[in-house]
Amino acid sequence: MESIKNESMKIVFLDKSTVGNVSNLKILEEFGEVVYYAETKPEQTIDRSSKADIIITNKVVIDRKVMDANPGIKLICIAATGMNNVDLEYAAEKGIAVRNVTGYSTHSVTQSTFAMLFALLNSIPYYDFYVKSGSYSKSPIFTHHGREFVEIRGKTFGIIGLGVIGQSVAKIADAFGCRVVYYSTSGNNKKQAFPCLELDELLSTSDIVSIHAPLNEKTHDLIDLSSLRSMKPTAVLINAGRGNIVNEQDLAFAIDSGIIAGAALDVFGREPVQADNPLLGVKNKENLILVPHIAWASKESREMLIKGIYQNIAEFVEGI
Repeated sequence: MESIKNESMKIVFLDKSTVGNVSNLKILEEFGEVVYYAETKPEQTIDRSSKADIIITNKVVIDRKVMDANPGIKLICIAATGMNNVDLEYAAEKGIAVRNVTGYSTHSVTQSTFAMLFALLNSIPYYDFYVKSGSYSKSPIFTHHGREFVEIRGKTFGIIGLGVIGQSVAKIADAFGCRVVYYSTSGNNKKQAFPCLELDELLSTSDIVSIHAPLNEKTHDLIDLSSLRSMKPTAVLINAGRGNIVNEQDLAFAIDSGIIAGAALDVFGREPVQADNPLLGVKNKENLILVPHIAWASKESREMLIKGIYQNIAEFVEGI
């Protein structure tokens, strides 16, 4: 793309550390001066946004106080799909454009969903430790049957939220030979290629339940103790959606009580996860996989995110 650099344009990236070391980050500098901050605390936001034409934020909150204190803001670029960290109504009143990026993480989340699932079902952490600890070297036989695992072929794979990511997961599950079913959290997405079930039926019949829904008033605490009790005791739960969709206290109880066979989570109600989170105190740790909100963050996904931010700025600048 032809350079459209504007030397007078000032861009501030308030939380660059959220995208890591991404190879194409410097393309943003085609538009002018870019100031990068690894992280920004709430009390630092106003000062760091001072004189900025464009703000880039992943999780830093941009509210009316920030906008009022910095009247030169023309564009807010969200380095994510979710836009709940920006006061959208007030930005519209102020004539400030707000742009997010969609579709960049579909393949990354899909791959990560199955990575978590297989690590859980195949007991990869257990078997890895068995070999590295020296136990395998002392074995009288060539194999080890310490923890049983099952194939997903022929199992019912229930998906909560069959949007773009959910559909991608469904295709892979179908290719593995699963019977795919889904639940529409909005109630409006009922014409997909797979059977659409009510939540109770999906939970009670699925061997694998995978969450790929947004967090809203309909999905908050959607999976609580009552929901978990309706699942098969041999079933596993995967959450690659949003943390508060699953009640963490109830899930911890369910894992330790054997109500379900296991769970794998990429997301939490508060992130980073708090030290007193009940999931960290689960006794049956081998039945729980926890990863730090990384499902979205493949190298390729993060590069696509930066490209999306670049395109959003380019469209804005060209429209001035």
